[in-house]
Amino acid sequence: MYNTPVMGWNSWNTFGSHINEELIMEITDKIVSEGYQQAGYEYVIIDDCWSLKERVDGKLVADPQLFPHGMKALSDYIHSKGLKFGMYSCAGFKTCAGYPSSYGHEFEDARQFAQWGVDYLKYDFCNFPESGNAKNAYLTMAMALRNSGREIFLAACNWGVEDPAKWMRSRGAGSYRSTGDIFDVPKSYRDIFISQVENIEGNAPGCYNDMDMLIVGMHGSGNVGIGGCTDEQYLQHFAMWAFLGSPLIIGADIRRLDDANKATLLKKGLISIHQDPDCRPAFVIGKMEGQKYTLGKLLSHNRVAFAFFNVGTKDDWGQNMSISFDDLGIHSESGVGLKLTDAVTGEDYGVFYDGYHVKLAPDQCRILIGELVAA
Repeated sequence: MYNTPVMGWNSWNTFGSHINEELIMEITDKIVSEGYQQAGYEYVIIDDCWSLKERVDGKLVADPQLFPHGMKALSDYIHSKGLKFGMYSCAGFKTCAGYPSSYGHEFEDARQFAQWGVDYLKYDFCNFPESGNAKNAYLTMAMALRNSGREIFLAACNWGVEDPAKWMRSRGAGSYRSTGDIFDVPKSYRDIFISQVENIEGNAPGCYNDMDMLIVGMHGSGNVGIGGCTDEQYLQHFAMWAFLGSPLIIGADIRRLDDANKATLLKKGLISIHQDPDCRPAFVIGKMEGQKYTLGKLLSHNRVAFAFFNVGTKDDWGQNMSISFDDLGIHSESGVGLKLTDAVTGEDYGVFYDGYHVKLAPDQCRILIGELVAA
């Protein structure tokens, strides 16, 4: 059973089709040596373009030029570092990049993945037949994975088709992509946040809304790089994903990541909210003009978190934002206050009663963890 949302790294955002065995091993080493593993990132996931263009004797085969020692050897290497191995396939008759896919081959492919030691399967939705049934396709792969002899996490990626929040959990998925692909520009992560911020209350242990992989630290480079974002925008993006409980899957080349964005990806306070053992979803408290959001989230150990996000434009000179503790279930007449800690900086703000306010410019956020304190 997968309780909290998963964390890891995926090859697609930076490398696209330019992947190979050496790269994946180097990334694996960096996850361990640079503190990502200790922070909770545990999956190393190869995305599309890893196989030959055609099946061999009915089986998927890793491209021997890219992966000369084969997937089992790579899996063994990743496992030897204490990490988990993720791979990619698709519910359609071809993958998004035109490689052989698992439509009609679900059970044999699942057995192949299990033999390779796969722990996580990203299951895409390109080239899916018009006559096909999406719900049954994901159920079929879920059953194939359960029959494979190995526990393999199913990361469904159907981009929100047929509102997967209503059925993916029941069909056996551990997460489900709710949107189209993310790109390395502020508008992309903002649009995803706005579209999903009120669609995450169904998150629960075992299945989470996946808002796509992180673009933190890409700065316009790589496969989904366009104009890039500022460091402040990357922090806001990461805080959004962490607070809403989306899987945290790094998309940047962590071998070359700058210090500021490495620090963002390792923010202990934000990760603690994301990985809180109570696994309760966030909820929207309020929004102003559709661009300023306040959210709450109940945490374990007598705590609560709340967040302010300003996703307005640079023409906005900033906005006073506030929250009444009544909206967190703490009435002023109760005499109960909140001892507040900044989840980003770790700063202790002291005890507050009744409410809290802050002024945020566009692209800024503030995330606070409060411990209930009796008067």
